[in-house]
Amino acid sequence: MVSKIEGLNMAQRGRPKKKLETTNTNKRGRPKKVIDYDTVMKLASIQCTQEEIANFLDISVRSLQRDKEFCRIYKKGMDSGKMSLRRKQFKLADKYPAMAIFLGKQYLGQSDRTDTQVTINEDTDVLSKAFEKLMNDGSVQ
Repeated sequence: MVSKIEGLNMAQRGRPKKKLETTNTNKRGRPKKVIDYDTVMKLASIQCTQEEIANFLDISVRSLQRDKEFCRIYKKGMDSGKMSLRRKQFKLADKYPAMAIFLGKQYLGQSDRTDTQVTINEDTDVLSKAFEKLMNDGSVQ
C-alpha cells in the first residue's frame, strides 16, 4: 500500500488541493505611487529639476526616472518652458534694446567690438631704444 501512496498527488491522499488564485491580492512590497503627469508637465515647464519634482510628488528620483511616461512628459515640459521663455524674450526685445543685443549675441553670434589703440610716448620710446642697445651691445648708457 505504501507504493500506491507515493504515486498519488496531495488531493488523492485525502488532503485538499490548494486553489491557485488568478487575481494577485497577496501582492508584496510597497504599493506603487501614482504620478500626476499634469503636475509633472506644469513643473517641468517652469524648469523645475527632477529632484524638485520628486520632492513635490513625494516620490524618489530613481522611481521617476524608471517611469518612461514621466521621462517623456518631463522632456516635453522642459522644451515647452524653453519655447515660452524664448517667446517672451523676443517680445521684450521690441521694447528694450539690451534684450535685442543679448539675443543677437546668443543666437546670431554677434559680439561687442572693442577697438584698442596703442600710443607710444617718449618714455616707452626711450625704454625700447635702451632695450635694443642692451640686446645689441650688452651695455646701457
